[in-house]
Amino acid sequence: MSIDITDLRSFYASPLGGVTCRYVGRAIDSFWGHLHGLRVLGLGYAPPYLAAVREECERTIAFMPASQGVVNWPSTGASAAALVDPLMMPLPDASIDRVLVVHALETVESPSDLLHEIWRILTPGGRIIMVVPNRRGLWARMDTTPFGYGQPYSRSQLKSLMRQTWFSPEGWAETLYMPPLRNRLLLQTGQIWERIGSGLSMPGAGLHIVEATKQLYRPGAVRVVRRANRTVPVFIPAPASCVAECP
Repeated sequence: MSIDITDLRSFYASPLGGVTCRYVGRAIDSFWGHLHGLRVLGLGYAPPYLAAVREECERTIAFMPASQGVVNWPSTGASAAALVDPLMMPLPDASIDRVLVVHALETVESPSDLLHEIWRILTPGGRIIMVVPNRRGLWARMDTTPFGYGQPYSRSQLKSLMRQTWFSPEGWAETLYMPPLRNRLLLQTGQIWERIGSGLSMPGAGLHIVEATKQLYRPGAVRVVRRANRTVPVFIPAPASCVAECP
């Protein structure tokens, strides 16, 4: 189930959305690494997290699913946003160096097809950062935020999904330990929640943030050769002269 673009914009314009963007953005920044001269794609609703790195990259694009809707981004200058089918993105093979997936994996109809398509457009050794609701967290159980829609994941489910789609997990982080409530006092103590939750490695974080690398060689199917096909005799017609000599 997708969430509408209007609701996404409204959430990130709210005090709770601002706190969310700060903590999630901090975790994403720890995975970006060197971006100078690289091509970066944000898939889903990534503008709140792309603005900080836009000037460093060679090119930054925001693709938004057709089921969600699209907004112009950035607000000034030429638009770098487009409405797409996330399973058939209008990009050539091996054309993107980094992909940030946020508000996309949990709402797409076929997560494996989405990751296969991302594998296709990534350069060899390219990396993906996925922001995904934690099925054990409170954020996935309440629809007061965009992370309460769609299919949440456990860490083991994400590992299995990436293994099936030819990605190798490299780094993990969890964030949003505070409850997804709009209480002003709660928002002011968000840093304390984050410090305690991450320090004690508590299991109830709202989000998984995973960095994975594209595997250069995809596993291929082993062709089974039937023994019967190798032992069937082949009959060769006898020459005409031999046939004439036979009684």
